[in-house]
Amino acid sequence: MLHIALYPGSFDPITNGHLDILERASNLFDKVYVTVAVNKQKNSVFTGDEREALIRECIEGKEWADNVEINQFTGLLVNHAKKLNANTLIRGVRQISDFEYEFRMALTNKRLQPDVDTIFLMPDEEFTFISASLVKEIAYWDGDLSSFVPPIVEKALKEKFSSKP
Repeated sequence: MLHIALYPGSFDPITNGHLDILERASNLFDKVYVTVAVNKQKNSVFTGDEREALIRECIEGKEWADNVEINQFTGLLVNHAKKLNANTLIRGVRQISDFEYEFRMALTNKRLQPDVDTIFLMPDEEFTFISASLVKEIAYWDGDLSSFVPPIVEKALKEKFSSKP
């Protein structure tokens, strides 16, 4: 039996912390789907297609990424997991406040789809404080992003915020 995991997130943008979790997940599972959540009600910096492309570029050529596929979804996460035959959801947890939210979501997802489990992975300590919203704030004010995101993401953020009001 293949152990298939789904690593969902908005990834707006993908950070070094996300990539750390993804690398470790790819070493734990036979296949990992990185799933970009697309929510029309959210004001995302990048479109779903742009986020998907950035993730692809970030993992291109990485030996650990051979079993990683990237896609997008809308709707209930557990329905998307079932569609992909994923039996595990990967969730990154950086701090206690993340855990409280993720714990509630894991219980809800388990109620909706009992045969899909959630596994929490913590990023390496050097990434525990990084969040996409923090990265966007730094980018907006033209700060140094080099320790937060890969160069391709830094470039894309600078382009997005180059014409800020």
